[in-house]
Amino acid sequence: MGRIFVVELEGRAYKCKFCDTHLALADDLVSRAFHCHRGKAYLFNNAVNVTVGEKEERTMLSGMHTVADIFCCSCGQIVGWKYEAAHERSQKYKEGKFVLERGRIVDGIESEFFIETHPGCSNPEDSQV
Repeated sequence: MGRIFVVELEGRAYKCKFCDTHLALADDLVSRAFHCHRGKAYLFNNAVNVTVGEKEERTMLSGMHTVADIFCCSCGQIVGWKYEAAHERSQKYKEGKFVLERGRIVDGIESEFFIETHPGCSNPEDSQV
């Protein structure tokens, strides 16, 4: 097996729940209104650090689509699917986009706020300059 090169995304990123590998930027989020058999799912314009499986025809709630499962390139877990083709005209906007299953990703929000754990001096003797 060859060496795996992992892309580290800049900014708020969604990561693989199983290994913390970056998968998509929050800025690429198109919709949170998607569902899969495991629960909620999010539609993204782009995804990184995934391998794309075999194309197959699937009947979804919105009609027939050609899709391919996508897997985390680091741990191999299935994380969602890619829309390769939509058979209905109203669904063409999904083509080339990625769906990440909410139960298989984590929101990589890292707080940039510093919370001071030591309160300021309340004793006048300690605050002498």
